[in-house]
Amino acid sequence: MPGSRISGETRSRAKALRRELTVPEQRLWKHLKQLKPFGFHFRRQAPIGVYVADFVCLSAKFVVEVDGHLHGSPEAAAHDARRDAYLRREGFRVLRVGNGEVVGNVEGVVETVMRELGLHVE
Repeated sequence: MPGSRISGETRSRAKALRRELTVPEQRLWKHLKQLKPFGFHFRRQAPIGVYVADFVCLSAKFVVEVDGHLHGSPEAAAHDARRDAYLRREGFRVLRVGNGEVVGNVEGVVETVMRELGLHVE
């Protein structure tokens, strides 16, 4: 793709990650797909620069990251901070949710996503 800032390596990694969604990612994906009729099309494991976002709505410039237990280490927290800063510089808003939150309360996570997108939640 001419002019693309996404390397072949990043594209390959994204493709592999799409095949290997975690259980929490699968659960959230099922719900995020249902926001398309409201004008919010999410992509899963989508490359953005050198990173791969768990879920992104490009039209809203909104990223949802599902964090597992590996995100608790200081090294992972530093990496996440760099990644979030990059995404913000690119104009994206980032929402991070934990695996446990998705598994235990996926409806609540989806309500938060909807509020962030400006959709009315009752």
